[in-house]
Amino acid sequence: MTETSQPAPRPTEASPGVLRRACGWWFGVALWKRILAALVLGAILGLVWGEDATSIAWIGELFVRLIRMLVIPLVFLTIASGVAALADPKRLGSIGVKTLGMYVFTTALAVMTGLIVATLIAPGAGASFAGAVPRVVAEPQDTARMFMEIVPDNPIGAMANGSTLSVIFFAVLVGAGVIAAGKEAEPVRNLLAGGAEVMLRIVGFVMETAPFGVFALIAVVMGTTGPASFLAVLKLGLCVVVGSAIVTLVIHGGIVVRLLAWLPPLPFFRGIADAIMVGFSTSSSSATLPVAIRVAERNLGVSPPVASTVLPLGATIGMDGAAMYVAMLTLFAAQAFGVDLSLADYLVIAGTTTIVAMGVAPVPSGSLFVLAAVLHAIGITPEQTAIVVGFVLPFDRILDMIRTIPNVTSDLSIATAVARWEKEMDVREYLSADDE
Repeated sequence: MTETSQPAPRPTEASPGVLRRACGWWFGVALWKRILAALVLGAILGLVWGEDATSIAWIGELFVRLIRMLVIPLVFLTIASGVAALADPKRLGSIGVKTLGMYVFTTALAVMTGLIVATLIAPGAGASFAGAVPRVVAEPQDTARMFMEIVPDNPIGAMANGSTLSVIFFAVLVGAGVIAAGKEAEPVRNLLAGGAEVMLRIVGFVMETAPFGVFALIAVVMGTTGPASFLAVLKLGLCVVVGSAIVTLVIHGGIVVRLLAWLPPLPFFRGIADAIMVGFSTSSSSATLPVAIRVAERNLGVSPPVASTVLPLGATIGMDGAAMYVAMLTLFAAQAFGVDLSLADYLVIAGTTTIVAMGVAPVPSGSLFVLAAVLHAIGITPEQTAIVVGFVLPFDRILDMIRTIPNVTSDLSIATAVARWEKEMDVREYLSADDE
């Protein structure tokens, strides 16, 4: 009896198994590792490809649009549901006071760090503005008007316009109204909680596209700016790198997490890696907010009421990196123009920067729009300010990527500390934060 050979399997029969294995390998790697690999590969591609890398800019823009799409609905639903879940209005007051106090505290420390580092490195000494094209920046918004506009005349319009502070204010009122209504509002409480959970799931879906978005964003930045042009502001860049490292590791990791929250810093930084990578690549605290809320609840064990109250507020006013940078730019300008600063001037810079930094827009290069207010306080003219901004602006994207990291770690470290103080934290989940 002759043996009959079995027909070879068709390629279409084997492909599903190969696809499953490939997907299993891809999703088996921790997200932050995938993002980090994409960041490195994107940087290499940008250096090799040069300005032609802009042909894939649409991928990065699409990722940023996906993230920004989630910000306003996520802010409203998470804050409203978080406040409603507190069940006691006094708890909201306690969380709010501690949060605001911590943001002022860390911002002041970040400003001091910027002043000290810029004094020691002296980035403005010998700086030449010969090739700088003056760029006039708009005057910062009046502080009284900024506080007035927190109360929206049309909540739906505030959501449509992306007015985060106004949305936060309205969401807090909705949550407080649910608490005051009691049992009759239980369906609304459940609806808000369900909506917040749905938004976090959507954030998870969008984050799976992060490696591709980060790859494109970094490739475009390196292709159009590149490290060679960065040499023109090397000393200022060194200030930003050193200052950001001190603020992130010492102030946020050492003081806030270790000393004030009584927790080891390593699980903190391991748990927030995804948010750091997204913040670095997008240069936007606002765009990082959905990811920050997700990692705070899933990796750090912060309860939804605290995460949804602290983090949206922090994305708007928690600008430690921006505060540090504005302080550095102020000394840079003073050194470049030969302005002698007294101790009183340093105190004026520190106080003014701490205040105006809370009004920095959570968007790329937002720090430059409040610089005029601080420079004016030490006698730098608007014309000189325009020259400084024109000198820095071509390189600001890279500097902005670096200083966005302390903005992100500020929000998450304060959320961790407040949750710890309010006993709204799962410490076991925090300590078990791993490469998920």
